Amino acid sequence: MLRLLTFTLALIGASPSFAQDRMTLLLDWFINPDHGPIIVAQELGYFADQGLEIEIIPPADPSAPPKLVAAGQGDIAVSYQPSQHLHVAEGLPLIRVGTLVATPLNCLLVLKDGPIAEIAQLRGGKIGFSVAGVEEAVLSAMLGKHGVGLDEVDLVNVNFSLSPSLMSGQVDAVIGAYRNFELNQMEIEGIDGRCFYVEEEGVPTYDELIYVANPERMDADRIRRFLRATELATQYIVNNPEAAWALFKGYAPELDDALNAKAWEDTLPRFALRPEALDEGRYARFEAFLARSGLVEGTRPVSALAVDLGAQ
Repeated sequence: MLRLLTFTLALIGASPSFAQDRMTLLLDWFINPDHGPIIVAQELGYFADQGLEIEIIPPADPSAPPKLVAAGQGDIAVSYQPSQHLHVAEGLPLIRVGTLVATPLNCLLVLKDGPIAEIAQLRGGKIGFSVAGVEEAVLSAMLGKHGVGLDEVDLVNVNFSLSPSLMSGQVDAVIGAYRNFELNQMEIEGIDGRCFYVEEEGVPTYDELIYVANPERMDADRIRRFLRATELATQYIVNNPEAAWALFKGYAPELDDALNAKAWEDTLPRFALRPEALDEGRYARFEAFLARSGLVEGTRPVSALAVDLGAQ
């Protein structure tokens, strides 16, 4: 009997650990410092500790991940709060379940030593953009605060060539530039930029990056465990920024460069310390802002846009 028990214990010890619950995470863009908590959680085994196996997938088309999750072709996606309002207004089954970056990153970018010292000077100027819709509403609010109408500027679609179009003089300013990337990219190339911050110029504060899921298909328990892992990773990043950067840049060779190093430092204080928590007022105010701007018809209750799974 003792021999049988010893053999059984040996088998248990040699067998693999219990199967992890698999989740597919669709990113909003190629891996960059904005995704720090996700990568650090993966590298430190925090997902595994929560009984999860996370497949991290950068998109071929940055606009596709929320739509794929809505269609049941992914468990969770990294998206943007402004986009979430538009997606829900369009009828997509999506709900915000967590926050990754808790402040706006978007800004109106000009040359630091250029002719534009204040927003009012953009009247009659050219402003580059990459994505129509929300960016136009944001720009309209920023210009309007300084007495300039959207019809008093020339909007130029520069696709994703934001900082190059500004540095080359093609435009006088660009909207949609990220303060943690474009500013650093310009500095590396020897040209200083200046940001007018959207939340200081008439636009309601919002969460830049959020996690969204299909409320009809999602596994709330798995998502809670996912968010717990990223919360632990964020705490580790805040407490150990240099060690966390070493983990992040070691995830893939292309991450170890000067731009990502600078962006890491600028992004670190913007990570959501409580990714599960929901600021309902923030969503209500931005929904009303989009309605006033004519980008959505009517308004939806916060419960249709976002949820705090920890409160359920």
